This record gives sequence, C-alpha cells and structure tokens, in this order.
Amino acid sequence: MNALELHDLKKSYPRFVLGPLDLTLPGGTVCGLIGENGAGKSTTLKLILNMIERDGGSIRVLGTDDLEASPCTKEEIGVVLSGEGIPTSLTAEQVGRVMAGIYRNWDAAVYADYCRKFELPAKKKYGEYSTGMKMKQCLAVALSHHPKLLILDEATSGLDPVVRDELIDLLLDFVRDEDHAILISSHIVSDLEKLCDTIAFLHKGKLLLCEDKDALRDEYALWHGTEAQLEELDAAAVLSKRVTPYGAEALVKREGVPAGSALSPVSIEELFVMMVKGEKHA
Repeated sequence: MNALELHDLKKSYPRFVLGPLDLTLPGGTVCGLIGENGAGKSTTLKLILNMIERDGGSIRVLGTDDLEASPCTKEEIGVVLSGEGIPTSLTAEQVGRVMAGIYRNWDAAVYADYCRKFELPAKKKYGEYSTGMKMKQCLAVALSHHPKLLILDEATSGLDPVVRDELIDLLLDFVRDEDHAILISSHIVSDLEKLCDTIAFLHKGKLLLCEDKDALRDEYALWHGTEAQLEELDAAAVLSKRVTPYGAEALVKREGVPAGSALSPVSIEELFVMMVKGEKHA
C-alpha cells in the first residue's frame, strides 16, 4: 500500500499558486521535498495534514482520503512542523503526560527512551529550549505513538552534524519496516541525499521533477565546454545552462549528448541549483 498519494493537488493564494502536484510515496521509502524558501514545501505538508483547505485534487493518506480519515488513521501520522505544536510552558515530563491523554497508541517507555537519547532535560520548559532542542522534543513525540507515516518539516534544522547523523540513522531504521514511510522537507540537501529514496523538486509552486535519487544521478550530469560547443548541443538534452567568461556549464541528460563529452557527476544540490538558477536553453 502507498503511504501517500497526491493527485492534481492545487492551492491558490493572491500572489502564489501551488500545483497541480502529483506525488506517490510507497511504504518503506523516504521522499525528500526540496525547494527554496517560498517554493510551497510547508503549504504542501499542511494540505496533506488537512490544516488548510485544498482548492482541487485529491490526497490519500495510508489508503484513505484525508478528508475522510478517522481519528485512528490520523494517529498513525507522526508530525514535526518546524518546532510547532508544543506549549511553551511544558517540560518534557509534562509533554509526555499530555500526549498520553491524546494518543491511544502512546508508548511512555519509548518516549522516555527518546528523551534520554536526545538528552532532553526533564524539568526545563519547552519555551526555554534552543531551536535544536525543540526539534528533538517534537521528534520524540512524533516517534512515540507508533506512527506509520512521518511528515517532517525541516526536522534536521538547528541540529549539529553529529546529532543530524544520529537522526538520519534513526529515520532509516524507521523505514526498514515496509509499512512505514517518511516525507521530509529540508533545505539541508546533503541530509536528504543520505536519507531519501526519492527526491521531489518544488520551485515557485511547481513540481519540477520527482524521481528516484539514484536514477537522477544516472540520468543527469554536468557538461563542461565552450559557449560555441554549448550551442551545438541538442536543445532537448539541456535542462539549464550557465555561461561565464571562463566557459560554459550545463545540466544535461547523459543520453542526449555526444559520446566523449566532458561530463562530471552531479550532486542533488548541484542539480537543484542548476534547475532553479541556470538559464533555460533555447
């Protein structure tokens, strides 16, 4: 069963239009949602969670239309939205007691284990936490009611590199279960490269592409040459280009350029930057 299915999803504001979006997240996989600030990542996550009303399209979460999802289905979703959702006056101990009254599947032992693992101070109030500590508290809650789908917005933001690596290992362990899946948005592209099976690029409300991470690396490359050589390339093979006084660079489809071309592997971050910042090739 797919953990998440978006079809023709749309949302319009006076100065911003999201969609139409189509995205499928199978069980046992992680999809990374990448985009610059204002691209529509948070709007997409809030639509999935039914926090804002969609203008068109459909959303199926764990096999159920999100508008018809029962409380039981909603409890199978673990959510972290940029540190939101926890009262600032509560300590970690108090948060655990409150959540035990909200979630039927709340696991106090698992929560206590995450609090120890994340070194959350038992008596300190949430409002006194650093950004990184707030994120750890939200993750501890999200993981302690046995969710099947995790929806994470900038979950690695504010964490030091060691803790980010530990979190990535924890999330990879979570999706070893084929019934589990993760949709995560982040501006830290290197984290998504380590974690994700699929990468979805959002730009100005449009999904530029959504493909398997390894397939992206196999399909695309950075081409290097002169401006004159660039003009000789098949326009259909060039997604974007960048011309400087020192030469030309282009994001290309490997199969569309001549054999022997000067190509170098492209990272997910380079791919995104070139698609967003590079010039379109006429």
